Amino acid sequence: MEGATDIFIRMQPRLLGVAYRMLGSLAEAEDVVQDVWLGWNEAESSQVANPEAWLVTATTRRSIDRLRLARNDREHYVGIWLPEPILTEDSPATPEELQEASSDLSIAFLTVLERLAPEARAAFLLREVLDADYSEIARTLDKSEAACRQIVHRAKSQLREERPRYVVSAASHQRLMRRFTEAWSNADFKTMKEMMAESATLLGDGGGIVTSFPKPLVGGQRIAQLLFASTLRHKHDLRIELALINGRLGVLRYFGDELESAQSYDTDGERIVQIYVQRNPEKLRRIAAHHASPLN
Repeated sequence: MEGATDIFIRMQPRLLGVAYRMLGSLAEAEDVVQDVWLGWNEAESSQVANPEAWLVTATTRRSIDRLRLARNDREHYVGIWLPEPILTEDSPATPEELQEASSDLSIAFLTVLERLAPEARAAFLLREVLDADYSEIARTLDKSEAACRQIVHRAKSQLREERPRYVVSAASHQRLMRRFTEAWSNADFKTMKEMMAESATLLGDGGGIVTSFPKPLVGGQRIAQLLFASTLRHKHDLRIELALINGRLGVLRYFGDELESAQSYDTDGERIVQIYVQRNPEKLRRIAAHHASPLN
């Protein structure tokens, strides 16, 4: 029979995935899962009818509490708040699983989820990502099934206009990204500009530690000029690497040996439509150390 510790170890990647999607911060997600581990040790696990449900429920509830506390800090955040990016390139997932993860783990998706209140975010994720039934969601949130249905319905309506409108295959996205980074590395401004949608948007997070745009930068040509300027400014010190960031091919930009930013890209299959540039050193620490934490 599987022991309590074995159950938790088996479930840990899933719990971390739940907490990370709730919080957009791997550091905070790890704290939540650690709290759940302590609670699991104190519980009479042998008397728990459904250990998996108990652990997911505990993780979700602790994530809701943590997110309520974090929202006040994020409201006073300097500049634009973006989720902490994670590397998924060392994940044992299949290409199909990575394609699925790219939609519910992407920086774009996690950024959109910030618009939801904590309980609505939990209900939406449990239903739409984890495919939980409404009875399970009701037990987790301590609400009626009818109330949970309403919460999910309102959350879906709230996010409908904000979620990425394009369904792009991983292969198409990768081809575009390889072409774009090749042009960037070769200082081919003409191609970089042509690959940007006219209405492209760039959002940057410096956390008040390093410089970044306080508001979204709009316009494909302006964004191409900004990215190209780094090529001219840093010349031989600039290094651009492709990496799987949150399940989708993105860019790690180095100045010398220092990781300057992790960049996530949304495309429509032909042009780049959105770029999320994480420059906050605190949120780059794991990637800078080449630490990958694949989430399932």
